[in-house]
Amino acid sequence: MYELFEHTADLGLRVRAPDLNTLFREAAVGLCSMMVENIADVRPNQRVDIAVTGEDREFLLFDWLRELLLQADERHMVFSRFDVTITDIGLTGTAWGEQLDPERHPLGREVKAITYHELKVEPTPAGWLAEIIVDI
Repeated sequence: MYELFEHTADLGLRVRAPDLNTLFREAAVGLCSMMVENIADVRPNQRVDIAVTGEDREFLLFDWLRELLLQADERHMVFSRFDVTITDIGLTGTAWGEQLDPERHPLGREVKAITYHELKVEPTPAGWLAEIIVDI
């Protein structure tokens, strides 16, 4: 589950999930839902594999989301479905989406960057919580 929250000139993303793999997957859905008005209109036709190394959970989440932004920009794609597997040395992830079509994918907010500001990934009694601030 994810929710967006306002943060001065930026936008926040708060994610709660029972495990880390789901937390990172939901963070990706939340990020991409900022970028297109209706993420459900994005067909998962093309696959993009992503690998990120690192042990620190906050930096791993930062790098995962930053790589998704980079791939979306470089490939002119929008994404709607994700798989993530976290290990002791990093993560492997897959994003599915399609080429950006402004007719079918009205743009939402322009996400310029993921920030380190108030970035957190922490265990809770119900599972995991992440908060990410993005520069819009």
